[in-house]
Amino acid sequence: MFITETWVRVPYAPQKIKVMKWISIILISVLASSPIKAGKKFVPHKKSSVEFVTVTTYKVNEFKNDPNGDVTATGMRLTENNPKKHRIIAVSRDLNKKFKFGQKVRIMGAGKYSGIYVVKDLMNKRWRKRIDILINPEDKQFKLYRIKMYKA
Repeated sequence: MFITETWVRVPYAPQKIKVMKWISIILISVLASSPIKAGKKFVPHKKSSVEFVTVTTYKVNEFKNDPNGDVTATGMRLTENNPKKHRIIAVSRDLNKKFKFGQKVRIMGAGKYSGIYVVKDLMNKRWRKRIDILINPEDKQFKLYRIKMYKA
């Protein structure tokens, strides 16, 4: 058995070609303008600039002698059992000019502490470019350098 190919000549259809050109132009422009999502990777907005900060931790029970030890600078009362659930950070005074109280902030590169937090507390005036993450009393304290921080 022999397989033969036959070529059929199709008459020229200029309308069909024009329609196909327009469909391809529209499809390319839509695909080019839509943002591409790359899984869980976060790409900051162009207007938000990155801050490299030192991350330390603090606990609620550190200030047991202080009657207001479980109240943040914004007046929020913290629970002693599980304060980590609030996802609160304290920022240094220089960062408080950029990241206001109640603003959501994304921290990247801090391992299991990476994520979105809310600015609800303020640090002592001696600290610069530093944030404190509120952790549970049984968690281990740590210090990390050059951690990325964005406005969320």
